[in-house]
Amino acid sequence: MELIIAFSTDNGEIFNDSHFGMADHFHVYKFSGGREEFVETRKNVKYEEDESLKHGDPGKARATASVLDGIDVLAGRKFGPNIVRLLNRFVCVVVKTEKIADAVKLIHENMGRIVEEKNKGEERKHIVIKQ
Repeated sequence: MELIIAFSTDNGEIFNDSHFGMADHFHVYKFSGGREEFVETRKNVKYEEDESLKHGDPGKARATASVLDGIDVLAGRKFGPNIVRLLNRFVCVVVKTEKIADAVKLIHENMGRIVEEKNKGEERKHIVIKQ
């Protein structure tokens, strides 16, 4: 199964320090056949426009989701109250590591859990993975 996964980051190397939707960028990878391929960096343009919105604001969740068209899984160190809205469209994975390179390895190791959660549709829950 192929999954497109977005990692929240400000600099491309490590996860951002705030909630997933507050990242400056999302690094997008394609995971398929036990391998990953970097696809692109997407700028979180809505972040600048909607910075004044409070955590948990439904408009902020829609803004973040609009940047992530075609994504299956969101991976970040932290998610805010909007995780309940994001779970309707995405598998949300809380990764307990700083480096995106380490998170990529953890995603591979937990791919079965992630696919299982994706298949639950709107009944899905978030996943926490750590080293």
